[in-house]
Amino acid sequence: MENGGANLEAKIEALLNVEKQMRQAGDVAETRKAVTDILKLCFDAGAWKTLNEQIVLISKRRGQLKQAVQAMVQQAMQYIDQTPDLDTKIELIKTLNNVSAGKIYVEIERARLIKKLAKIKEEQGLIAEAADLMQEIAVETFGAMAKTEKIAFILEQVRLCLDRQDYVRAQILSRKISPRVFEVDASKEKKKPKEGESIVEEAPAEIPSLSELKRIYYQLMIRYYSHNNEYLEICRCYKSIYEIPSVNEDPVQWIPVLRKICWYLVLSPHDPMQSSLLNATLEDKNLSEIPHFRSLLKQLVTMEVIQWTALWNTFKDEFENEKNMLGGSLSEKAAEDLRLRVIEHNILVISKYYSRITLKRLADLLCLTLQEAEKYLSDMVVSKALLAKIDRPMGLVCFQATKDSNDILNSWASNLEKLLDLVEKSCHQIHKETMVHKAVLKV
Repeated sequence: MENGGANLEAKIEALLNVEKQMRQAGDVAETRKAVTDILKLCFDAGAWKTLNEQIVLISKRRGQLKQAVQAMVQQAMQYIDQTPDLDTKIELIKTLNNVSAGKIYVEIERARLIKKLAKIKEEQGLIAEAADLMQEIAVETFGAMAKTEKIAFILEQVRLCLDRQDYVRAQILSRKISPRVFEVDASKEKKKPKEGESIVEEAPAEIPSLSELKRIYYQLMIRYYSHNNEYLEICRCYKSIYEIPSVNEDPVQWIPVLRKICWYLVLSPHDPMQSSLLNATLEDKNLSEIPHFRSLLKQLVTMEVIQWTALWNTFKDEFENEKNMLGGSLSEKAAEDLRLRVIEHNILVISKYYSRITLKRLADLLCLTLQEAEKYLSDMVVSKALLAKIDRPMGLVCFQATKDSNDILNSWASNLEKLLDLVEKSCHQIHKETMVHKAVLKV
């Protein structure tokens, strides 16, 4: 064994002398060959410690060529998955990481090394350490990295932040990806680089396609928005997943997604964006495949009061069945929020039909107590979803906006003008009839 070790050292020494001569002569190809041969010798002999030592030694040699360091790192990365145990694997990754730190020409290799190390940390249950490691790398500045690999790396950063419940950093990282990047036509992307431009590397085979990355991105954004129960944003994410061609063509995939779109539309507070999405979803032909949900959306569009108990009895089973569907169950307070949205819808309907109504009658129509009716109405007024005033001593609710003096005067002037026009027309008709009557008498 000692003889084998001495023999290995002798061979490495000989190759190091060759590497020195080639490096000083500026022969890039031969220097790269000498460096990779040294690593291959160590790997074939199973001398992992020597391999790590040689990687550090070669990288620190005076006037070392960039191409040689790059070739060495790329060669050593092929050995990572062939290490005998986990400790050796981690040691080799850390050695390569230290060697490639601060070197732009091996920045892509360093990013891939960090990703491998973060995966090992995650498997060991060290989510926080894995997230911190990934955040060290800013791949969006790497010009030579393939676009899909960049997106996949950032999505991994976002996922780890969500796993450690760091929602602020997850949002910051997610903003590095523009949703427009998923709409680019892949056939137009492959262009020959112009002279002077950096050549973009091909993405590794394990990197998902752009459409798959789009799905992963929106699934992560759903996790982020679910934290704050931002129903409309969750709905928009599901809408984007629904528009992916591979999903839209397969009923097994699109039916659960369309169900989620309907539920989150119903749970979203009433506003112009929600209303626009609601009408667009109702026009979708695929909605006829799930008629229950079509009728649910129809009830929200129709200006009629919805009976909460009847609605809940009809859709309770569908609501509870969501936990068996894609994306899992709706949020914890979804049932409570659904009831709130029905009450808000009913108040908006009543405001369209009544200009004034007693609080007692309003409570009866909403199937609530006086205090609850007043609370929900007040909340809608505060959120500016509705204009209303409550006269508590009289027990009256007025849905008309108060007019200022200028509006009242303008309205009065307009009405007076119309009145005078009518008087003038009437006088003209009377005068006409009188003249006709006089003419007949003369004859």
